[in-house]
Amino acid sequence: MAFHHSSLNLLSTFIMLLCLMLFVLSAGAWWFLDGIWAWSAGLFYLAYDVWLIFFVLFQTRHLATQRHIFPFAKITTQNSIQTLAHSTIINNPTISVLIPARNESLILPKCIEALFAQQDVKAKIYIIDDGSTDHSAQLLEQKYGLATSQGLIQSTLRQNLFVLRQASQGKAKALNSALSYIDSDLMVTLDADTVIAPNALQAFITDFQNSPNLVASGGVLKPVCRPNRFSRLVNCFFEFFQQFEYIFSFLSRAACYKANALLLVSGAFAIYRTEVLKQVGGFDPDSMVEDYELNHRIYRYALEHDLDWTVGITGQAYGVTDAPNGFKAFFHQRKRWFGGFLQTQFAYLDMMANHKYGAVGRLMLPMKMFDAIQPFLGLSAFIILGILIFQADFTQPNPVLYAILLIILGKMTLDLVYHCWGMWLYHRWTEISLSWKDFPAILCATIFAPFTFQIVKLMGAALGWWVFLTNQKNWRAQREL
Repeated sequence: MAFHHSSLNLLSTFIMLLCLMLFVLSAGAWWFLDGIWAWSAGLFYLAYDVWLIFFVLFQTRHLATQRHIFPFAKITTQNSIQTLAHSTIINNPTISVLIPARNESLILPKCIEALFAQQDVKAKIYIIDDGSTDHSAQLLEQKYGLATSQGLIQSTLRQNLFVLRQASQGKAKALNSALSYIDSDLMVTLDADTVIAPNALQAFITDFQNSPNLVASGGVLKPVCRPNRFSRLVNCFFEFFQQFEYIFSFLSRAACYKANALLLVSGAFAIYRTEVLKQVGGFDPDSMVEDYELNHRIYRYALEHDLDWTVGITGQAYGVTDAPNGFKAFFHQRKRWFGGFLQTQFAYLDMMANHKYGAVGRLMLPMKMFDAIQPFLGLSAFIILGILIFQADFTQPNPVLYAILLIILGKMTLDLVYHCWGMWLYHRWTEISLSWKDFPAILCATIFAPFTFQIVKLMGAALGWWVFLTNQKNWRAQREL
């Protein structure tokens, strides 16, 4: 099963050429322009980031007085009513959880136990063992009464626990193979290295009950790094900055939801209406980022069939997920993510700048095309800034360099305001208390992230272009066993 829809229209071609021209001219400005415009790459890079910040602040301003992201929704078209008429979501939804796992024996028990501990929800749990070569099979048999044979097996100890054991096919095919067994109203995808809070599934259900048009939603995740065997400092570096990165990524997702153009629902902890997931064809096995690609297909299907479907984020569905704890694992993850982003972006070019596809076509996909050049634009900005500083004569006044540093200081001040706003909203959603002791951490992240973690992120994203162009794809546990 593959989904390829890419075709060029005049506007999408213009946007692609504009992005390419922007990068070439801004990065090359250092060679033929003087003054502050020699740092055009940095000016455009910061200007785009400032625009994104104001977009997010504007779209999330209502959350200052509204704890829940979703208002009570109304079904406004007959097609939506017909599509969801046979669903029992409003009253008593049934729910299943799919856990694709390959060589995850170290963390899988914690994931399963967290599901058993869910409040007021008893979900059917399907572990999809995608050709594990560690001792996952023996662990599941000894601890949960799941036989080691192939196929779908029910636990002898827990009636709601199953394992689907098969040869390795990749994450998307693993999920699709289990999808045919699912008859519940709602279906959750949960990574084996993710442990959710006791009220997480109930929070999902509440949002679906309140919003009949909601067809997919993502939870809020906190990344935690396992100890790095070589350096505690490296471990702390990645955990600290990734936690802040995740917080603000969820803030931007809330903004995209408000614009009805949320394209990213992380498959590490997401929920879908089962009938909708089957209706659009499940997960694409040819995609490097099957969760991201799926949302594009959901929007395409909804807008082509005049359906008022919504993709959102559930702030009270909270979990902790394992994150890369070193440079090798981090680069592996980020180059795959960005390569998959590029793969999806170019596969859906026909939706870009196409009014038929609403805010996704008019706003989000053109923005994502600018995101495609951002790694090179950002790295060029840092390299040129370094050259300007290296060549500067600090015994003489240097108004150009001073102006650049003043712009950077102004941007960091705006970042601090944005980060404080984001942290406050994040703690409201997750109902985790925020204290003044958190402010030094926010300040530290604001000051140091642009010159450390952000550069590492840009390097990982730039490597994603190579992954995309060479069509590399693999699925593995990110921990070293």
